[in-house]
Amino acid sequence: MSELAVAMFAASTDSHLLDEPRSARFERFRAELDERGVVAELERRGIRWVARGDHLFPARLRTIHDPPPGLFVRGTAALTVFDAPCVAVVGARACSAYGAAVAAELSRGLARAGVVVVSGLARGIDGAAHRGALETGRTVAVLGCGVDRDYPRAHRTLAASIAENGLIVSEYPPGVEPTPWRFPARNRIVAGLCDATVVVEARERSGALITADLALDEGREVLAVPGEITSLLSKGTNHLLRLGATPVTCLGDVLAVVGVEPSRPAATALEPRLEAVRAAVADGPSAADELVRKTGLSAGDIAAALAELELVGAVVQADGLYRVGMPMS
Repeated sequence: MSELAVAMFAASTDSHLLDEPRSARFERFRAELDERGVVAELERRGIRWVARGDHLFPARLRTIHDPPPGLFVRGTAALTVFDAPCVAVVGARACSAYGAAVAAELSRGLARAGVVVVSGLARGIDGAAHRGALETGRTVAVLGCGVDRDYPRAHRTLAASIAENGLIVSEYPPGVEPTPWRFPARNRIVAGLCDATVVVEARERSGALITADLALDEGREVLAVPGEITSLLSKGTNHLLRLGATPVTCLGDVLAVVGVEPSRPAATALEPRLEAVRAAVADGPSAADELVRKTGLSAGDIAAALAELELVGAVVQADGLYRVGMPMS
């Protein structure tokens, strides 16, 4: 079977194909396709082609019931990156500041522990997950369009950073436009590359739930971050928890599922003034002026303490609210 011919024919006919179609049209296409020329042009553009039958094709993805004919790959990382534990971190495009902070903190911790974070380069949770992982390790973006496209365009700089340190992959060759039906197809690759999928925030009909369903279909682990019961952004994740998904309450919950020991940083004892502010933040998300009232410290002292706490990772800030960092366990 010519996997490259199948992938190129699917792109030219705007169709979803896994194997060679039995049609005269495909036979004519294959006869006219200069596969060596296509591969040479891809290499000239810094793109690799990895066929499903190639030993470098990701093993986890090969075992799903509908693996793509192959992957078009951008980036500097070796394809052996998929031999490491991989976790998908996905969620809503229009996420909350809390969701983005959790996705970034969780991905930062996973990457630090040697886990490859996989997501879809979309706005919201996906982007936060990629950015967090890039701070401490590697991440892989899976596209629902041609591998040469940085979609959405707002993530062009992020895509460049991913390509410098990790990989961007797609089952679609250069030039394929993003269309709605390609994104659910993309989600099966996100789930298929990974040992587990974490849904951080999701509305009731979110595409992230499709990724979770696909992971379950393949017998992979699904985890969800609990959310406020009054938030529409938590309806999907809380529904997953009701169905039996593993709740994510700390980094250790995810690492345990993929069999990775957490790399615990040396504990840093905080001086009393910093510990007082950290304890006040631990009670719940707080703005700086609320912390002034809670602690009785001056606005200047609070600002200085928060800056120091952020530097050591004890608190994180998003949309003017401070929260404690992702707990290890």
